[in-house]
Amino acid sequence: MTLEILSPAKLNLNLHIIGQREDGYHLLESYFQLLNFGDHMGFEPQTSRIDISPEIPGVTPEENLIFRAAQLLKLTADDPQLGAKISLKKLLPMGGGLGGGSSNAATTLIALNALWQLNLSIDELATMGLSLGADVPFFVRGHSAWVEGIGERITPYPSNCHWYVVLRPRVSVSTAAIFSHPELTRDTPSSTVAAVLRQGGRNDCEPVVRSLYAEIDRTIDWLNKFSPARLTGTGACVFAAFKSKQDAEAVFRRRPDNCDGFVAQGINDSPVAQIS
Repeated sequence: MTLEILSPAKLNLNLHIIGQREDGYHLLESYFQLLNFGDHMGFEPQTSRIDISPEIPGVTPEENLIFRAAQLLKLTADDPQLGAKISLKKLLPMGGGLGGGSSNAATTLIALNALWQLNLSIDELATMGLSLGADVPFFVRGHSAWVEGIGERITPYPSNCHWYVVLRPRVSVSTAAIFSHPELTRDTPSSTVAAVLRQGGRNDCEPVVRSLYAEIDRTIDWLNKFSPARLTGTGACVFAAFKSKQDAEAVFRRRPDNCDGFVAQGINDSPVAQIS
């Protein structure tokens, strides 16, 4: 049995920081919008070994969330004979704010749970995923959702599934630097998912990122000419919503020379959920 699956991206349609815990973790409210675009992953069983191809340049197995997710599931099953060949066609940029690594980890947990016939529940996989990263449980559950706390409180909520232009200026943003920045807003009043989807929200990280990264600032200004643009996560990707694929593609063709990116549609249910 071989599984081939899309590991989807997400956008933060808003990112409100409403507080900070004593341990330093920020308390968030954010609508996570799944997209019909992402990395392509393949899973094939084998004995004992976890092999991932191709290797991601500059990422050791211990740092690779795919490898860590597979090893965590194998240890939970307590069966040294379990193994898998995992292929990855990486289309999402690393460090773009699109959740690529977290999505890959969640896809690995769900795919290997099915492939190895472990029959772990979604709740169990989501709990395991939280040890790998705050966004992993969202991707395990597989639905566009309102996410609160440090990422552990997830309420599925359907969106209008707009089309999006997603642009990535060729810069890297340090998430740790943004969340530790003294100018970061940490006291935004609590909101609701209905209000955010109806009126729009903001990304509290965006003013800090724009002040530190001129390329991102210019890209948001450019995209704002066509539709309200916003940063996703801590960047570096920015996005804007459009009513049709044709409108989005027309803007994307005119993108600045210093930007990569793609056009995608919002979806309410992840393709990964079909195998869970």
